[in-house]
Amino acid sequence: MSNLFILLLVPIISALVLCFVKDMIRAKWIALIASLLELGLSIPFLCGFIPDASIQFEQRWTWVESLGIQFHIGLDGISLPMLLLTNGLIPLIVLSSFRKAHKGNFFALISFMQAGLLLVFIALDAFTFYVGWEVALIPVYFICALWGDGDRIRINLKFFIYTFFGSLLMLVALIFLYNQSATPSFEWSAFVALDLPESTQRWVFWAFFLAFAIKIPIFPFHTWQPDTYTHAPAAGTMLLAGIMLKMGVYGLIRWLLPVAPLGALAYSQVIIVLCVIGIVYASIIAFKQQDAKRLIAYSSIAHVGLISAGVFSWNLEGLQGAIIQMVNHGLNVVGLFFIIDILQERTGTRTLAEWGGVASKAPRLAAVFLLILMGAVGLPLTNGFIGEFLLLKGVFDYGVWYAVFGGLTLILGAVYMLRLYQKSMLGALPERYIKVVDIKGYELLVLVIIAFFTLFLGVWPKAILQLSEAAVANLLNQVKF
Repeated sequence: MSNLFILLLVPIISALVLCFVKDMIRAKWIALIASLLELGLSIPFLCGFIPDASIQFEQRWTWVESLGIQFHIGLDGISLPMLLLTNGLIPLIVLSSFRKAHKGNFFALISFMQAGLLLVFIALDAFTFYVGWEVALIPVYFICALWGDGDRIRINLKFFIYTFFGSLLMLVALIFLYNQSATPSFEWSAFVALDLPESTQRWVFWAFFLAFAIKIPIFPFHTWQPDTYTHAPAAGTMLLAGIMLKMGVYGLIRWLLPVAPLGALAYSQVIIVLCVIGIVYASIIAFKQQDAKRLIAYSSIAHVGLISAGVFSWNLEGLQGAIIQMVNHGLNVVGLFFIIDILQERTGTRTLAEWGGVASKAPRLAAVFLLILMGAVGLPLTNGFIGEFLLLKGVFDYGVWYAVFGGLTLILGAVYMLRLYQKSMLGALPERYIKVVDIKGYELLVLVIIAFFTLFLGVWPKAILQLSEAAVANLLNQVKF
């Protein structure tokens, strides 16, 4: 029998065991085996899931009886893709860290963060959701602060302050909504059933939105992101960009829009304008970057800007596009950051002006890099195409000009991504890189898996869309503006 609680328990046990493992080789294999076990345990949920609008695999225990707090978890078509993304990417992130000199404490933090991420995606009680939200933040802060480079302490303190401030605003809104319930409750269903006046929904909207917008991030709440992504270790950047930012988008869909629909209606135009500004602004800055890792960081802001605009278009195409594009973006950005880390390790630099001609020495790397990059720019028959098409269709139905300017992410994205490929792979190979070797072993395995799903989801996007369609349609029918 499928048991969601076991999915939370495995990474917690793994984290506790890894805390005491000092041997690097043993720690890596324990972390990988535990993450693969977690992935394997996810398969029954996918196979047993009925693609309708119901909440499935529900489990509930009384947590704090005096306050009516339930440990309530379950899956529907909106949360299942996020669970699969999390448990699918963690083994790849662990495997990508094999060549680093990390001990058990590093992998313990990854496992602990995995438990927090999963709790966010399966929580059906606001208190449980908030616990997962905070639990996921702490490990990644230490990963970035302890194993990052440059001025990492100051940079990650800024990241922590930003996200913690947003979390406190959300906590205030959650406590307020709890007190408005007929029988005080943190249940998601109880919050959605509340009939709050528009004036109340407006401030509740901002309390939720700021917490989620900072995490995503949406312009102008993005200023922590480029520095944090740039100076974090490769695994930390993959966790932040590949999975953690999806917490914010998921929060918009699961909590903000159903709970404060009138607030969303009042401010949706403002938010979509901010998203479109972020798309254009981040894309232009990405084109000017010389640091490859920073370029991908700004490209992420542009991509999640379009995803967020799709959410606030509040139609089937926009929401379906947001869900599948969260999965696609997670895969693509983890692949790109891993490739940048490989190139940095081989050449000793991330500066585009100092690269060139690597394809002549690393044809396998050049091939998978090109395929993943094509997915990131939305080439037809790659995973990014259908996501961006649905998002632009959703935004177009909301307003033509929003789609026109939002669509610039396709054009500008192709420009800076192809420039990245040209500067790194093509041209003459500098003499100092003559000993650069091609990818093999686990490096090749990680990138081939990502490249495979880049094509698979491009050819058969229904694999994700059929999971979420009924749940998204039901959510749209439930929430009437």
